[in-house]
Amino acid sequence: MQRTRGRAPTGGRAGALSREVIVGAAVALLDERGERGLTFRLLAKQLNTGPGALYWHVTNKDELVALAADQVLGDALAAAPRPEEGAAAGSGLRVLATAVFDALDRHPWAASHVNAPATRENALRLLDRIGTLVARTGLPVERHFAISTAISYYITGVSAQIVAPRAPDAPRAPDGAATSRDAYLAHTAERWGELDPVDYPFLTRTTTDLRHHDDRDQFTTGLDLLLEGLNATADPRPPT
Repeated sequence: MQRTRGRAPTGGRAGALSREVIVGAAVALLDERGERGLTFRLLAKQLNTGPGALYWHVTNKDELVALAADQVLGDALAAAPRPEEGAAAGSGLRVLATAVFDALDRHPWAASHVNAPATRENALRLLDRIGTLVARTGLPVERHFAISTAISYYITGVSAQIVAPRAPDAPRAPDGAATSRDAYLAHTAERWGELDPVDYPFLTRTTTDLRHHDDRDQFTTGLDLLLEGLNATADPRPPT
């Protein structure tokens, strides 16, 4: 439905709403029902208004979900304290990255909608904060973009890979099994256990690790490897 510029839609209450209020309500519904369960009709009922009033602020469901995911990212940025001037870049990046992961872990539907390269407000803020911290390392300026975007891609991409399968409406397992985290991992571990150990020596001996691993630990393990490489490469002297 196309928004009409200059006047509120007939029968709506656009003046009683704002995009911020709509997005906040959408986040709550997405947490409860997942992306498939979010409809403008249900959202309008929650907000005690008509669907037409929602379209005054948001073009369609895709835009709404993207805005809701960006709001989750904004909450993560607000929760991550800014490092003090002169503090090590690596520690600031770790705090920031884990805050993003934890936020997406609480809202798993959002993980696949935090895309790179950044375009929305809080995704832009995340990349800018990463780049500001990378600039403290003393690495050559011409390397800042590549390093900053690589860290950004790790944070958002790996979080999505780990978290998204636990979303309320994530795809079902190939055999139709339930999609809870434990069921998903158990099904995958069984599949690994059926592989030929001659062809897959690592996978067949790590099925227990797959079943019982901690997602956050998995994320921070990779993050620490990335940051250790950054620290080893960077000149410890502050930029002049």
